[in-house]
Amino acid sequence: MIRRAAFLLLALSLSALPVAAFAQSKNPVFENVDYEVLDNPGTFDKVGKGEIEVAEVFAYTCHHCHDLAPKLEAWRAKLPKNVKVRYLPAGYDLDDTFSRGFFASQQIGALGKTHAATFRALHDERVLPRNPSDAELTAYYATLGVDAKKFAAALTGPKVAQRMKAAREFSLRIGLEGTPTLIVDGKYRVLGRSLDDQLRIAGALIANPPR
Repeated sequence: MIRRAAFLLLALSLSALPVAAFAQSKNPVFENVDYEVLDNPGTFDKVGKGEIEVAEVFAYTCHHCHDLAPKLEAWRAKLPKNVKVRYLPAGYDLDDTFSRGFFASQQIGALGKTHAATFRALHDERVLPRNPSDAELTAYYATLGVDAKKFAAALTGPKVAQRMKAAREFSLRIGLEGTPTLIVDGKYRVLGRSLDDQLRIAGALIANPPR
C-alpha cells in the first residue's frame, strides 16, 4: 500500500508539471514572433536607475495611432511607477507641424489639453487639415485653452528643433517601419497581431525582460 501510494503521488506530481510550467508562462513572448531585439539599443530619453522606458512612436495622422491612444492611456495607468511611457512623434520631417506642435505643447505644459484632442480633431471631428500651417494649429489649440503666444513661440523655438532632431535620430536608429511602434527599455521592438496584442507583449517584456 505504501509503495502504491508513493507511485500515485509521483504520477500526480509529474502530471502537474506541464500545468505549472504553463502557469509560469501565462503570457509567453518569443523573439522574432512577438518582439525583435534592436541592433542599436538605447532609450529616447534618459532613464533613472531601475526605470524602464516604453516609447510609443506615433503620428497624429495615423488612424491606428488614434485607435491605440485611449488603450495606451488605460494601460499606462496600471503600470508600476518605475515604467515611464513616453510619446514620440516619428519626426522624419523636421518641419512637420503636428510633430513640432507635440513638442511645443510638451514644453509649455499643455500636452494634457492637446494630445488626445488632436487625434479627435483629425479622425473624429475632422476640424483640422492633415497638413496644417503653424497658424492653423496655433488657432485650434487656442480653442482648447492653450496660450497662443507661448505655443507659437515654442513651436519655432530652438528646444523644439532639438527635440525634433532627436526624434528623427531615434526613428532612424530603431529602423522605424510604421506607426504606432512600441519600444520597450530601448531594446525591444514590439510586434503583435493587434493593438491589444502589442500592449500584452509590452507588458510581458516589462514584467519578464528577456535575457
